[in-house]
Amino acid sequence: MPAPCSCMSFNPETRRLSVGMDNGAISEFIVSEDYNKLTPARTYQAHQGRVTVVLFVLEMEWILSTAQDKTFTWHCSESGQQLGSHRTTAWVSGLQFDVETRHAFVGDQSGQVTILKLEQDTCSLVTTLKGHTGSVTALCWDPVQRVLFSGSSDHSIIMWDIGGQKGTAIELQGHREKVQGLCYAPHTRQLISCGADGGIVVWNMDVTREETPEWLDSDSCQKCEQPFFWNFKQMWDSKKIGLRQHHCRKCGQAVCGKCSSKRSTIPLMGFEFEVRVCDSCHESITDEERAPTATFHDSKHSIVYMHYEPTRGYLLTSGSDKVIKLWDMTPVVS
Repeated sequence: MPAPCSCMSFNPETRRLSVGMDNGAISEFIVSEDYNKLTPARTYQAHQGRVTVVLFVLEMEWILSTAQDKTFTWHCSESGQQLGSHRTTAWVSGLQFDVETRHAFVGDQSGQVTILKLEQDTCSLVTTLKGHTGSVTALCWDPVQRVLFSGSSDHSIIMWDIGGQKGTAIELQGHREKVQGLCYAPHTRQLISCGADGGIVVWNMDVTREETPEWLDSDSCQKCEQPFFWNFKQMWDSKKIGLRQHHCRKCGQAVCGKCSSKRSTIPLMGFEFEVRVCDSCHESITDEERAPTATFHDSKHSIVYMHYEPTRGYLLTSGSDKVIKLWDMTPVVS
């Protein structure tokens, strides 16, 4: 290769291998039937910087790509010509495409996901999804339920209801470090996520989940009415020292530490780990509501890449420890 390889995409139906490189180019090869030979097919001078994601769409005969030059481009794989491009706000780290509607989902380092509507040689901005406080590290699209999953360096996963047009965004908290990979098993409606913490989490997405509430603003505790430390007037009037503000993860109310001394899991809201809740919400959460909706597995290495093969139920993980592991997921994804 003329430059270090940065990403690749393989289409088993056509045996077309697309390889993105550090120099911004994309080289295409045809893999022989016995998988013992690579025949060079074409090279696209697609970008001015390191290619971050390359995706071949057989139905459209398109090559979609993104790079650190903050551009998203698509080329015709038959002619090799560039059809169009779009400038992104930050360099892109995740890319998915819906063939039916020609929507591209572009996740970037700023933490947002941009939805673009692609035509043959033009594109239009549909909307921008903003919910992560860290960069987007993984995207996964379910074309049947029309749901987009985004993983982030902020340790969270967000499920965006695109097709239902409800505008719901369900947050999933099951990793203690950044999310490195996502894949979806549609036949069992399970989401598999891998993280830098070495965790492999299998989420049951066949349950009715709830959106996390917005955090409410207040100058005093919404339970005991004690002032927070910036509320000078009330502190002076009541001759009391202000308290630090916290928020209940279940009701979203602004509360002091004394009124939110308890912790609880809230799996239906995506909180598989214990989080801060106010005392009244803690009493209202039943044991049934605390039942986990995900299973946790320790890969024993910091995962940097994952790939799931649903037909066999195999999961491949590659770690920063230079080890590749192959997992049989059929006992847990069933």
